[in-house]
Amino acid sequence: MKELDYTRMGTRIRQVRKAKGWSQDVLAKKCGISMSFLGHIERGTRIMSLDTFHNICIALDADAGELLWGEVHPFDMALNLWQPSEQEEGKDAGTDSYAMYVKIMKSVAEIMNEA
Repeated sequence: MKELDYTRMGTRIRQVRKAKGWSQDVLAKKCGISMSFLGHIERGTRIMSLDTFHNICIALDADAGELLWGEVHPFDMALNLWQPSEQEEGKDAGTDSYAMYVKIMKSVAEIMNEA
């Protein structure tokens, strides 16, 4: 199975953040984490939870596969076109959270199938 390189993932997060012109403080506040913890994430010295990763993806409007692996898989691009059904729109977690969850789980499934 492919192993995550947390240093490279942190570098990609930093690059996207800087491309938006945001400080660490701005992104940390948008994600509900401390600036210190974000610094550790960007250096790859601490491992974040799936919830924190989800919040970073949402805040940066970034593809999970891009941040994890540095590449966007074809199915990820198709998921960007995915629209929730009327039933899914009523979910308590919200459609953005649900769509991101689906993206992350499909990315994980594809990675596991590659191993």
